[in-house]
Amino acid sequence: MDSWEWNKIAGAVLGTLIFVMVIRIASESLFEPQVPAKPGYVVEGVVENTAAGNSAAPAEEAMPDWGTVLASADVSRGHDISHKCEQCHDLSKGGPNKIGPNLWGVVGRPRASHPGFDYSAAMKAKGGTWTFEELFKFLKSPQGYIDGTKMTFAGLTAAQDRINLIAYLRQDSDSPVAIPAPNPKAVTPPASKGAAPAAPGGPNEAPPAGSSTTPAPTAPAATPTGGTPKKA
Repeated sequence: MDSWEWNKIAGAVLGTLIFVMVIRIASESLFEPQVPAKPGYVVEGVVENTAAGNSAAPAEEAMPDWGTVLASADVSRGHDISHKCEQCHDLSKGGPNKIGPNLWGVVGRPRASHPGFDYSAAMKAKGGTWTFEELFKFLKSPQGYIDGTKMTFAGLTAAQDRINLIAYLRQDSDSPVAIPAPNPKAVTPPASKGAAPAAPGGPNEAPPAGSSTTPAPTAPAATPTGGTPKKA
């Protein structure tokens, strides 16, 4: 085969590659995906990635007033939500450990303390107790709150779902943890109209410079009607 034939073959291959590249560039420009401004649905437990260079930290979730929310929680709804937990946990008294530890009496229990279960190193290192606050934060995103935990549950985004579940788990115990007293935010009473402003510094404050310190003359005592004044 002479050089002319080789040139034709090389030209055909090169032309094919150029054609494929042109088609690819054209298709990408025609079918460029559009990112929606608002997602159609939210997957629980999945945290959206922020843009690189955005250094603002997410706002910390406010803790509920447990004395108020637990007293009004829907325990039956919490029982329904607990069925998600039963995929990996047993909630009955004396029940076995499954993929996760038994959850009977978990509220108020020291973390990583249920006998017979092999906890992750991250869970053991976290320490502490499963208080209402700790369960509230952990159930929102287990792996986000304790990096390295074995618990793969995505979490419960809705705060009310977590409150209802905690209210149910609290009752799932021989000695339920007491509900604290309500602690509403203090409200400052408004000042009454027409009230004279208090003297600065109180009664022991020294009088201003230049003011007289001589006491005001005392008025003479009034004479009783019809009587004679007494001699001193």
